[in-house]
Amino acid sequence: MARQTVCSLQEKKDKKQKITMITAYDFPSARLVEESGIDMILVGDSLGMAVLGYDTTLPVTMTEMLYHTKMVARGASKTFVVADMPFLSYHRSIEDTITNAGRFLQEGGAQAVKLEGGRERCQAVRTLTDAGIPVLGHLGLTPQSVHRLGGFRVQGRDEKQAERIAGDAQFLEEAGVFALVLECVPASLAARISCQIRVPTIGIGAGSGCDGQVLVWHDLLGLTTGNMPRFVKKYADLNKPILEALKTYKSEVENGQFPDKEHSF
Repeated sequence: MARQTVCSLQEKKDKKQKITMITAYDFPSARLVEESGIDMILVGDSLGMAVLGYDTTLPVTMTEMLYHTKMVARGASKTFVVADMPFLSYHRSIEDTITNAGRFLQEGGAQAVKLEGGRERCQAVRTLTDAGIPVLGHLGLTPQSVHRLGGFRVQGRDEKQAERIAGDAQFLEEAGVFALVLECVPASLAARISCQIRVPTIGIGAGSGCDGQVLVWHDLLGLTTGNMPRFVKKYADLNKPILEALKTYKSEVENGQFPDKEHSF
């Protein structure tokens, strides 16, 4: 299959064809995503919570993000890969922002980067796009601002906040983002923004009016435990069969059933 590009993704929106995106953090998951034909992979800083065991995305570093981006790029050589810029990797200076973003393309093998924030990020977006680095924007619930937002909660419920998010979307489009993630905003607001801006919107907890959808690998496959966000749909429950396989292996080793003749030389 041909790799999606910023142009082909735009064409999908123009033709009213939905865009599919999922997070992946390593070689085997990226390989399966590519085989499935999904349009885009996000190497999300959500790996902090999904893989590294943190409570938020804030502790995730550039070193960790580059490490996982390289694995994904090796596993999905024909899929459009977006790397999340972690906390403080694009906040200190434009010079730091260009350097860090460039590493994701040059070293990590990604085709684009994602950063969170609205109008305050427009200068960074313009600078990166001028440097040839495609940028995916992110509005609504922005996990790197979880403490300022007061927790993981829906954004844009009141009119003032909704207008701010809608305005930010237009600012980011003008600055040059090729697409925009809308996370945990009312479906009506996401649909309105999707109509108002030309670039594609990718929703997560933002209703069906977006031009595409993204989910976290571990959530979609039922590997995440504990309370799940309302927007998550489990397409499989792999936690149970994996646990059962591990228990069976333990039992067979302890009882001398494994390895048997078939599995010995």
